[in-house]
Amino acid sequence: MAPSAQARTPDAAAPQPVAAPAWAQRGWPALVTADGADPADSPAPTHSQRRIAFVPMTEADLDTVVEVEKTAYTHPWSRKHFSDSLRSGYPAVLLLGEALPGEVVHPGRADGRVLLGYLVAMPGVDEVHLLNITVAPAQQRQGWARFMLDALVLWSRGQCAQWLWLEVRHSNAPARALYQRYGFAQVGLRRGYYPAGQRAREDAVGMSLNLVALAHTAQETTP
Repeated sequence: MAPSAQARTPDAAAPQPVAAPAWAQRGWPALVTADGADPADSPAPTHSQRRIAFVPMTEADLDTVVEVEKTAYTHPWSRKHFSDSLRSGYPAVLLLGEALPGEVVHPGRADGRVLLGYLVAMPGVDEVHLLNITVAPAQQRQGWARFMLDALVLWSRGQCAQWLWLEVRHSNAPARALYQRYGFAQVGLRRGYYPAGQRAREDAVGMSLNLVALAHTAQETTP
Protein backbone atom coordinates (compact mmCIF):
# COMPACT_ATOMS: atom_id res chain seq x y z
CA MET A 1 0.00 0.00 0.00
CA ALA A 2 1.42 3.39 -0.92
CA PRO A 3 2.06 5.76 1.98
CA SER A 4 -0.61 8.41 2.42
CA ALA A 5 0.22 12.06 1.93
CA GLN A 6 1.07 13.93 5.10
CA ALA A 7 -1.90 15.82 6.50
CA ARG A 8 -1.49 19.57 6.45
CA THR A 9 -3.36 22.25 8.35
CA PRO A 10 -4.87 24.71 5.86
CA ASP A 11 -3.71 28.29 5.98
CA ALA A 12 -6.38 30.15 7.92
CA ALA A 13 -5.87 33.23 5.73
CA ALA A 14 -6.33 31.33 2.46
CA PRO A 15 -9.77 31.63 0.88
CA GLN A 16 -11.70 28.39 0.98
CA PRO A 17 -13.43 27.25 -2.21
CA VAL A 18 -17.22 27.37 -2.17
CA ALA A 19 -18.88 24.30 -3.63
CA ALA A 20 -21.36 24.95 -6.40
CA PRO A 21 -24.90 23.74 -5.72
CA ALA A 22 -25.66 20.24 -6.94
CA TRP A 23 -27.89 21.48 -9.77
CA ALA A 24 -25.05 23.64 -11.15
CA GLN A 25 -22.50 20.85 -11.52
CA ARG A 26 -23.40 20.24 -15.14
CA GLY A 27 -25.56 21.46 -17.95
CA TRP A 28 -25.14 25.23 -17.78
CA PRO A 29 -22.61 26.72 -20.21
CA ALA A 30 -19.89 28.45 -18.20
CA LEU A 31 -18.65 30.80 -20.91
CA VAL A 32 -19.95 31.17 -24.44
CA THR A 33 -20.42 33.92 -26.98
CA ALA A 34 -23.77 35.10 -28.23
CA ASP A 35 -23.23 33.30 -31.53
CA GLY A 36 -22.17 30.06 -29.82
CA ALA A 37 -18.54 30.23 -30.94
CA ASP A 38 -15.59 29.26 -28.79
CA PRO A 39 -14.65 32.44 -26.87
CA ALA A 40 -10.96 31.75 -27.50
CA ASP A 41 -11.56 32.00 -31.26
CA SER A 42 -13.83 35.04 -31.10
CA PRO A 43 -12.90 38.63 -31.89
CA ALA A 44 -13.28 41.42 -29.37
CA PRO A 45 -16.90 41.90 -28.32
CA THR A 46 -19.02 44.25 -30.41
CA HIS A 47 -22.57 45.52 -30.06
CA SER A 48 -23.78 42.35 -31.80
CA GLN A 49 -21.60 39.93 -29.87
CA ARG A 50 -20.33 39.73 -26.31
CA ARG A 51 -18.94 36.99 -24.12
CA ILE A 52 -21.59 35.72 -21.78
CA ALA A 53 -21.77 33.24 -18.94
CA PHE A 54 -24.36 31.52 -16.78
CA VAL A 55 -23.44 31.63 -13.09
CA PRO A 56 -25.39 30.46 -10.03
CA MET A 57 -27.43 33.17 -8.33
CA THR A 58 -26.41 33.75 -4.70
CA GLU A 59 -27.68 35.86 -1.83
CA ALA A 60 -24.96 38.39 -2.67
CA ASP A 61 -26.63 38.98 -6.05
CA LEU A 62 -30.10 39.69 -4.73
CA ASP A 63 -29.77 43.48 -4.38
CA THR A 64 -29.03 43.71 -8.10
CA VAL A 65 -31.59 41.08 -9.06
CA VAL A 66 -34.38 42.74 -7.08
CA GLU A 67 -33.52 46.14 -8.60
CA VAL A 68 -33.90 44.68 -12.10
CA GLU A 69 -37.07 42.82 -11.07
CA LYS A 70 -38.69 46.05 -9.90
CA THR A 71 -37.97 47.79 -13.21
CA ALA A 72 -39.23 44.85 -15.28
CA TYR A 73 -42.66 44.23 -13.68
CA THR A 74 -45.57 46.07 -12.13
CA HIS A 75 -45.89 43.21 -9.62
CA PRO A 76 -42.32 41.98 -9.13
CA TRP A 77 -41.03 39.14 -7.02
CA SER A 78 -39.90 40.28 -3.59
CA ARG A 79 -36.43 39.61 -2.22
CA LYS A 80 -38.04 36.91 -0.07
CA HIS A 81 -39.24 35.05 -3.17
CA PHE A 82 -35.68 34.82 -4.45
CA SER A 83 -34.19 34.11 -1.05
CA ASP A 84 -36.68 31.32 -0.36
CA SER A 85 -35.92 29.78 -3.77
CA LEU A 86 -32.19 29.79 -3.02
CA ARG A 87 -32.71 28.26 0.41
CA SER A 88 -34.87 25.56 -1.18
CA GLY A 89 -32.02 24.70 -3.53
CA TYR A 90 -33.96 25.58 -6.68
CA PRO A 91 -31.92 26.13 -9.85
CA ALA A 92 -31.38 29.89 -10.13
CA VAL A 93 -28.90 31.36 -12.58
CA LEU A 94 -27.77 34.75 -13.82
CA LEU A 95 -26.93 35.46 -17.44
CA LEU A 96 -23.98 37.84 -17.33
CA GLY A 97 -22.24 39.55 -20.22
CA GLU A 98 -19.11 41.56 -20.74
CA ALA A 99 -19.77 45.27 -20.87
CA LEU A 100 -19.47 46.60 -24.40
CA PRO A 101 -17.39 49.69 -25.23
CA GLY A 102 -19.19 52.78 -23.98
CA GLU A 103 -21.99 50.77 -22.35
CA VAL A 104 -23.33 52.14 -19.07
CA VAL A 105 -23.79 49.22 -16.70
CA HIS A 106 -26.85 49.63 -14.49
CA PRO A 107 -27.36 48.25 -12.00
CA GLY A 108 -23.63 47.93 -11.51
CA ARG A 109 -21.77 44.83 -10.42
CA ALA A 110 -18.41 44.60 -8.68
CA ASP A 111 -17.01 42.53 -11.56
CA GLY A 112 -18.10 45.11 -14.15
CA ARG A 113 -20.28 42.64 -16.05
CA VAL A 114 -23.81 43.34 -17.22
CA LEU A 115 -26.78 41.45 -15.77
CA LEU A 116 -28.61 40.50 -18.96
CA GLY A 117 -31.22 38.32 -17.27
CA TYR A 118 -31.92 35.51 -14.83
CA LEU A 119 -34.17 32.55 -14.28
CA VAL A 120 -35.43 30.44 -11.39
CA ALA A 121 -36.85 26.94 -11.84
CA MET A 122 -38.20 24.15 -9.64
CA PRO A 123 -37.37 20.52 -10.48
CA GLY A 124 -39.96 17.82 -9.99
CA VAL A 125 -40.42 14.18 -10.93
CA ASP A 126 -39.68 13.98 -14.67
CA GLU A 127 -40.43 17.70 -15.03
CA VAL A 128 -39.13 21.22 -14.41
CA HIS A 129 -41.33 24.20 -13.54
CA LEU A 130 -40.09 27.60 -14.69
CA LEU A 131 -40.89 30.05 -11.90
CA ASN A 132 -39.25 33.25 -13.13
CA ILE A 133 -37.48 34.23 -16.33
CA THR A 134 -36.55 37.88 -16.73
CA VAL A 135 -34.54 39.92 -19.19
CA ALA A 136 -33.27 43.25 -17.88
CA PRO A 137 -35.35 46.01 -19.54
CA ALA A 138 -32.27 47.62 -21.12
CA GLN A 139 -31.39 44.28 -22.76
CA GLN A 140 -34.80 43.29 -24.08
CA ARG A 141 -35.60 42.48 -27.73
CA GLN A 142 -32.13 41.04 -28.29
CA GLY A 143 -33.01 37.35 -28.07
CA TRP A 144 -31.88 36.76 -24.48
CA ALA A 145 -35.20 35.26 -23.34
CA ARG A 146 -35.03 32.56 -26.00
CA PHE A 147 -31.33 32.06 -25.22
CA MET A 148 -32.17 31.38 -21.57
CA LEU A 149 -35.01 29.07 -22.57
CA ASP A 150 -32.56 27.12 -24.75
CA ALA A 151 -30.21 26.75 -21.78
CA LEU A 152 -33.03 25.69 -19.45
CA VAL A 153 -34.24 23.08 -21.95
CA LEU A 154 -30.74 21.63 -22.28
CA TRP A 155 -30.28 21.57 -18.51
CA SER A 156 -33.72 19.99 -17.99
CA ARG A 157 -32.91 17.24 -20.46
CA GLY A 158 -29.72 16.63 -18.53
CA GLN A 159 -31.89 15.98 -15.48
CA CYS A 160 -33.99 13.49 -17.51
CA ALA A 161 -37.02 15.78 -17.36
CA GLN A 162 -39.74 15.12 -19.92
CA TRP A 163 -41.82 18.26 -19.44
CA LEU A 164 -41.21 21.97 -18.85
CA TRP A 165 -44.07 23.93 -17.26
CA LEU A 166 -44.77 27.60 -16.62
CA GLU A 167 -47.50 30.13 -15.86
CA VAL A 168 -47.77 33.52 -17.53
CA ARG A 169 -50.16 36.43 -17.02
CA HIS A 170 -53.08 36.35 -19.44
CA SER A 171 -52.39 40.00 -20.32
CA ASN A 172 -48.72 39.37 -21.15
CA ALA A 173 -49.25 38.86 -24.87
CA PRO A 174 -45.57 39.22 -25.89
CA ALA A 175 -44.44 36.51 -23.44
CA ARG A 176 -47.29 34.19 -24.46
CA ALA A 177 -46.36 34.66 -28.11
CA LEU A 178 -42.71 33.89 -27.37
CA TYR A 179 -43.59 30.68 -25.55
CA GLN A 180 -45.97 29.60 -28.31
CA ARG A 181 -43.31 30.18 -30.97
CA TYR A 182 -40.91 28.15 -28.87
CA GLY A 183 -43.31 25.22 -28.80
CA PHE A 184 -45.22 25.60 -25.52
CA ALA A 185 -48.90 24.67 -25.58
CA GLN A 186 -51.62 26.19 -23.42
CA VAL A 187 -52.90 23.53 -21.04
CA GLY A 188 -55.05 25.40 -18.55
CA LEU A 189 -56.13 28.62 -16.86
CA ARG A 190 -55.72 29.45 -13.18
CA ARG A 191 -58.35 31.99 -12.23
CA GLY A 192 -57.21 34.95 -10.13
CA TYR A 193 -53.69 33.59 -9.76
CA TYR A 194 -51.78 36.90 -10.00
CA PRO A 195 -52.32 40.15 -8.11
CA ALA A 196 -53.32 43.00 -10.43
CA GLY A 197 -53.62 46.00 -8.14
CA GLN A 198 -56.58 47.61 -6.35
CA ARG A 199 -57.48 44.19 -4.91
CA ALA A 200 -57.97 42.84 -8.42
CA ARG A 201 -56.64 39.50 -9.60
CA GLU A 202 -55.50 38.26 -13.02
CA ASP A 203 -55.70 34.82 -14.55
CA ALA A 204 -52.59 32.76 -15.23
CA VAL A 205 -52.22 30.80 -18.45
CA GLY A 206 -50.64 27.41 -17.80
CA MET A 207 -48.31 26.22 -20.56
CA SER A 208 -46.22 23.11 -21.08
CA LEU A 209 -43.43 21.97 -23.38
CA ASN A 210 -42.91 18.31 -24.23
CA LEU A 211 -39.12 17.97 -24.05
CA VAL A 212 -39.12 14.48 -25.55
CA ALA A 213 -41.09 15.58 -28.62
CA LEU A 214 -38.92 18.70 -28.92
CA ALA A 215 -35.78 16.56 -28.96
CA HIS A 216 -37.23 14.30 -31.67
CA THR A 217 -38.18 17.33 -33.78
CA ALA A 218 -34.67 18.74 -33.43
CA GLN A 219 -33.15 15.42 -34.53
CA GLU A 220 -35.40 15.25 -37.57
CA THR A 221 -34.47 18.76 -38.69
CA THR A 222 -30.72 18.34 -38.13
CA PRO A 223 -28.96 17.74 -41.47
